[in-house]
Amino acid sequence: MTIKHITNLHAADQDPAIHHLEARVYYEDTDHSGVVYHANYLKFFERAREDIFGIDTLVRMWHDKGIGFAVYKAEIGYHEGAQFGDLLDIRTTWEKQGPYRVVFYHSAWRPGQNKPAVTCTLDLVCLGPGKKLLPIPEFDFLD
Repeated sequence: MTIKHITNLHAADQDPAIHHLEARVYYEDTDHSGVVYHANYLKFFERAREDIFGIDTLVRMWHDKGIGFAVYKAEIGYHEGAQFGDLLDIRTTWEKQGPYRVVFYHSAWRPGQNKPAVTCTLDLVCLGPGKKLLPIPEFDFLD
């Protein structure tokens, strides 16, 4: 799948390949001004990826086979801060790039907005025992 960041409000409603996850902004997610602390968007995006893989799949892979994913590269653009109480729509697309790497394109949308508050590209690599690169196992969503 080759879909970059979702920057059109209506594109997400029309494309079933876009994963959606609702994320409520709690007080603990914010800084002193009530705006989401910049690093906390990574938590929202991590939850979306875990939801895509399957809630216990990554833990089972690690415990059963010693296989996991590590962030290789992250690029984040902060466009408009989400605020305490917002119910964010975390939209995610992805594409496999070679046997070892998968790229996730995340965006966080505030209610009623026509552009994302934050966009993020995360490159993940698959690692096995000894932190050696391994081909990514088969996942239905990567087909």
